[in-house]
Amino acid sequence: MIEGVIVTPLRQFVDERGKVMHMLRCDQAHFQQFGEIYFSGVNPGAIKGWHVHERMTLNYAVPHGNIKFVLYDDRPESATCGEVQELYLGPDNYQLVTVPPLVWNGFKGIGTVPALVANCATIPHDPSEIRRMDPFDPSVPYDWAIQHG
Repeated sequence: MIEGVIVTPLRQFVDERGKVMHMLRCDQAHFQQFGEIYFSGVNPGAIKGWHVHERMTLNYAVPHGNIKFVLYDDRPESATCGEVQELYLGPDNYQLVTVPPLVWNGFKGIGTVPALVANCATIPHDPSEIRRMDPFDPSVPYDWAIQHG
């Protein structure tokens, strides 16, 4: 697990009418502040990454579809510098992933339907505090291809 990343199981309340899916409450220990909520759609097989935020903390949940969510820590002062963390998120593995600033992350749509990724960010979008990198950049030791075996 990458230092500072928090994975919180989320509750779903299901009955014959449908369900309610919790994401984040202001009275939870890992809640910091509200900046904005946005949703990112990702098609099966599509990769959105890599990106890193200088100041924003991300709070991701996937209420529809499935993704492979990957994090990479290149912070020199971090105890987990050089580590990669891979998580599979969706309604069947419904979790909130809190990503601190300066941790690279990206995701790939998996399965047969588009996924919806929700993010409750701690600050509003600011293009000056985000850096992006090609998902196949060799400076990140990760292969997005499906792994068999």
